[in-house]
Amino acid sequence: MGMAPPVGTHVEPQMFRQVLAHVPTTVTVVTAATGDGPAGLVVGSFVSVSLQPPLVGVFIDESSASWPPMSGSGSFTVNVLAHDQQDLCARFARSGGEKFADLTWWESPHGNPVLPGTTAWLDCLVQQVQKLGDHFFAVAEVVGLGVEAGLAPMVFHCGSLLTVGDLAPSSHPTPGKGQP
Repeated sequence: MGMAPPVGTHVEPQMFRQVLAHVPTTVTVVTAATGDGPAGLVVGSFVSVSLQPPLVGVFIDESSASWPPMSGSGSFTVNVLAHDQQDLCARFARSGGEKFADLTWWESPHGNPVLPGTTAWLDCLVQQVQKLGDHFFAVAEVVGLGVEAGLAPMVFHCGSLLTVGDLAPSSHPTPGKGQP
């Protein structure tokens, strides 16, 4: 058993990022209808917050150019990307540009874009947005949702976009088993 670091030890941001890269995260595109048309951005930190009421949360980088117009809409849709949607991920990961150009999508019950071919979608009403560190944490109530059965989700792990099947235990060494 390893020793815990002393309380108050400074954690270097680069080491923090490197260690957290080993935690797989769901890859989502958060979309909203704004006064200037549809908007969206990739969010890798999406969490279930509560079952009663049904709440989810997303963490958005404070430097996002897409979030400010979306934040005033009062609702958004979380689109959980499927394993084969790397192009869609790249489209919404870039800053600026016409992310919805030549893209077919449909409107959620609250008018937000639902992207084609996703594993799941959740239509949400924003309950609160709080600044935490260098991110905004938006908590929202789920008011509509759907799933495409059989589509494996995309995950981000150790700097790569993968599917859940790619994370099989046999393909990665177990920490503490022959590792320094």
